[in-house]
Parts: sequence; C-alpha cells; structure tokens
Amino acid sequence: MHYQAIKLNEKLSKINDLWSPNVIGELNDYQFKLIKIAGEFEWHSHQDTDKVFMTLEGEMIIDFRDGQVKISKGEMFIVPKGIEMKPSAEKECHIMLVEPRGAVNTGGTESELTASNDTLV
Repeated sequence: MHYQAIKLNEKLSKINDLWSPNVIGELNDYQFKLIKIAGEFEWHSHQDTDKVFMTLEGEMIIDFRDGQVKISKGEMFIVPKGIEMKPSAEKECHIMLVEPRGAVNTGGTESELTASNDTLV
C-alpha cells in the first residue's frame, strides 16, 4: 500500500477549466472533487442527493429562491437535496465538493459541465 497525503494545491494547479469538477478521492460511495469557479452557473437542483461545498480559496455565493449564502475560505455549506440553487463567484474560487459517485453536474440541462467528473492523478 502506498501512503501519501493528497496535496490539494498541487491538484488544483492541474485544473485549467472553470466549472470542471475533478475527482481526487473516494470514500465508500462518495467522491471528493476539486473545482475552480468564476462567474455564474445556472439555476438547478439535485433531486436525489445533498451537496457539500467547501471553499478552499476565495469566496462563493449560492443563491436560493428565498435567500443566499456566502461561503468564504475555510467554510463549508450543505445544500439539501431538491433545493434549487445558483452558485457563483465574483472572482476565481477554489472549492471541494463531496457527493455520491455518479452524481451528474449538469445544472439540470443535457450539456454537462466542461469535462465533468474528470479524475486527477
């Protein structure tokens, strides 16, 4: 067995595209994904799963139909399943997502995010 810590900054340095989740590890049936975001994504919801956002660098906002939450560096937020949301970041923001394996990051459309769910080695 090879024991080595996952270096988040090293993995993030390999990500060039915005809104492109990259798998960096798995725990049981859950995946840990790194993603860089900037600007706005579209309104969408995840009907079958909660979604965890952990901000590693920068600041993001998630708008809801009845309010919003700001998630700054070192903070996390759990969006309950079925809640409609619109993530955004004024400046580039680095996030770790935790979600079940196979969760599709489409924003409710047929077109997936750029290279969605790629695996970083």
